[in-house]
Amino acid sequence: MASGDPGERHGGNLTAAAQRLGRPAAELLDASASLVPFAPPLALRWALVQAVFTPALRAYPDRGWRELRRVLARQHGLEPEEVLPGNGAAELFTWAARDATDCGLSLLPAPGFADYRRALGCWGGRWVDLPLPLHWGAAFPQPFPSLQQAAVLWICNPHNPTGQLWSRASLEPLLQRHALVVCDEAFLPLVPGGESQSLIPLVRSHPNLVVVRSLTKLLSVPGLRLGYALGAAARLRRWAGWRDPWPVNGLALAAAERLLADQVGHQRWCRRVQNWVARERPWLERGLGAWPQLTPMPSSTNFLLVRGSHSLLDLRLALERRHGILLRDCRSFPGLGEDWLRIGLQDRRGHRRLLAALEQELPGRQGDAARR
Repeated sequence: MASGDPGERHGGNLTAAAQRLGRPAAELLDASASLVPFAPPLALRWALVQAVFTPALRAYPDRGWRELRRVLARQHGLEPEEVLPGNGAAELFTWAARDATDCGLSLLPAPGFADYRRALGCWGGRWVDLPLPLHWGAAFPQPFPSLQQAAVLWICNPHNPTGQLWSRASLEPLLQRHALVVCDEAFLPLVPGGESQSLIPLVRSHPNLVVVRSLTKLLSVPGLRLGYALGAAARLRRWAGWRDPWPVNGLALAAAERLLADQVGHQRWCRRVQNWVARERPWLERGLGAWPQLTPMPSSTNFLLVRGSHSLLDLRLALERRHGILLRDCRSFPGLGEDWLRIGLQDRRGHRRLLAALEQELPGRQGDAARR
């Protein structure tokens, strides 16, 4: 069975993994979480240092999130009242789920991110799975395969864990069929050309649409916990009335405000991240494809879903114990089992380390293309 620790099921819990393996966290290669492998932007780190010596640390955070809302609204062409910062995307899913529970039955693509189910469970929400085909082509974007009826539709674009990028053209008609559509775009800023498929331009004309974004993945700051929702002002005011008084801490606010206010610098960072994805994803995909036992599925973003010809559980455990490499156990995704792994992209050095470890653990590698 999968670990009972929610952090272990999610991936990225270095502290628990280091303790379990008896190794320093710095020695581990964590490909279980899908994060940018290089250090966060220098401007963000400097903003955090400066914030320690300002009221951002010694005063209560702004409960209206005025400055952060302003810079995010400018970035997305919306009004500040149509933006709601959160303590990571996960906190915002909790309030989306409360809204969804009041609307009725939710439709959840499967396999899919388990946190939507966690959030609905908080409020006794009901849901049914929308099974996704486990084979798909390499051309993106792709049409979203929704034909079922439900009051609420949850979308993840690009989809986690498959990496499929859904086309805006296929998603827009769904806004006429559901009372509420929650679109998780946590990974979209990492996708080369992905912004062209975002639903954000439809927020103003569709009050039943909420788009949730995360800065964790893009900026490689999971410890900072910062995300935001974009939607109708009345809906976001309702969410704000449900939550704790200070869900976003002052240091996170100060750092994000400073970083996002520099639109040129932020776009430069986004290009760097997207160039890394465009370079490393196909390289790793070719390398993994050298083993007939492994089938890396096409992906648009910074992770690869890999199917095995048999159970990959022993391989995952061997990579952890003998090589200090963490891969994502996919059994927490409905519809996936022991023969699936998800691998978060690393830098080239990390990918070479992974392929070298696989060469020791798996027989039958074909060719040497991945070494170049």
